Amino acid sequence: MHRVMRGVALTSITRYATKVLYRATSSSTVASAVGPRDTYQQLVEEGKIDNDTNQVTIVDALQRLHSELKGYVSPTTQAVWKRLFSGRAAKRKIKGAYVHGNVGSGKTMLMDLFYDTVELSNKKRVHFNSFMLDVHDKIHQFKKTVAKSLGKNRRLRHDPIPPVASSIASEAHLLCFDEFQVTDIADAMILKRLFTELFNNGVVVVATSNRHPDDLYKNGLQRSNFLPFIDVLKDHCEILSLDADVDYRRKVLTSAGELFLSPNSPENNQCLTALFERYCEGNTAAIKPRTLHFLGRDFLVPKAFKSVAWFTFSDLCRQPTSSADYLEICRHFEVVFIQDIPRLSLNTKTEARRFINLIDNFYDNRVGLVCSAECPADQLFSQQSHNSTEDARMLMDDLQIQEGTVDARASIFTGEEELFAYGRTVSRLIEMQSKAYLDEKSLARDLLQDR
Repeated sequence: MHRVMRGVALTSITRYATKVLYRATSSSTVASAVGPRDTYQQLVEEGKIDNDTNQVTIVDALQRLHSELKGYVSPTTQAVWKRLFSGRAAKRKIKGAYVHGNVGSGKTMLMDLFYDTVELSNKKRVHFNSFMLDVHDKIHQFKKTVAKSLGKNRRLRHDPIPPVASSIASEAHLLCFDEFQVTDIADAMILKRLFTELFNNGVVVVATSNRHPDDLYKNGLQRSNFLPFIDVLKDHCEILSLDADVDYRRKVLTSAGELFLSPNSPENNQCLTALFERYCEGNTAAIKPRTLHFLGRDFLVPKAFKSVAWFTFSDLCRQPTSSADYLEICRHFEVVFIQDIPRLSLNTKTEARRFINLIDNFYDNRVGLVCSAECPADQLFSQQSHNSTEDARMLMDDLQIQEGTVDARASIFTGEEELFAYGRTVSRLIEMQSKAYLDEKSLARDLLQDR
């Protein structure tokens, strides 16, 4: 195979602001700066990113928050001090930040500049989807504990949200969320209560999103019950817009085309198999199925060797899989091969939703991806539909939703959420084929060698 991205220097890749570009810079750059504004300016002076006036506006806002958080003590911690020392600590209500804008505009990079320089020991940066999975797990564990303690008297109800929020607040006074999005009705129904409790416990939130707060859970089922959360979010976060006319990932990151093979031809599948076997050190006898045990269930990996896994698209997206499955894959494997990705459309909303979720999790955990697909990445999603209307009608019948109602226009029936997320997924697929992305893990970095 030909060597991909020959002669592409890291400094030329890091000319524009994206998350991966920032992570590729030396740790000394961050260590020598005192805040996001100084760090950003230093990266500009070193030629690693361009000065972007829209980004500078966001950096200035994050710098103000950075300064406010110096010496920050949450109200819950203050209450402990008050009980211990009979003093009265001044309450400080600090407003966080919610940065929204186009894909590839540098939102996550700027949040990382802030997070890595803020002087707080109790802070946490997490993908929002992973955070909500952890919340639901904590709720489940709380209910199990309460059920055991109540014994036969299980009619008593205990609200799990306050203790779960208190537990989260004890671990982190600052929560930084990447990709704040709401697509699951189970998440939507608890967010107001959860975040009200978090904010009451003094947690400061910084988040990035492709959507303005007013558009979160847009056209979701029972959205009227979700709307109060938007007001809570606006009350506790400064809303900052970062829009750009260009997706920096597309502009500067050269595609390592041989990692995304299309079409699904016998020749390309043969190349995919050969590359997988090379990663298995030619020891084909050692390639075996592996079962992952987690959350009380088993998940089958069809072919695996050390930290390399092989799946078909059907294995990952045509089965009842979820973020929990994809995160477990990320915990065990550095490189994942996926065979036979089809072109997705409104007729395959469920598969498309899972694929988008899969890529989000792989991207956030820096998993190397090699795959074969029916068409190039920027053509994977088609808006054409032949029978989606009939499918939607059948689903509405199953859910006892009448046509013409608000819920009948929910994105679960129209595919609007999948179409909106399409741009983010394509942008990420392109970045996942770049040298800068693959450089972040040693095994994935090998994809750039001997090609």
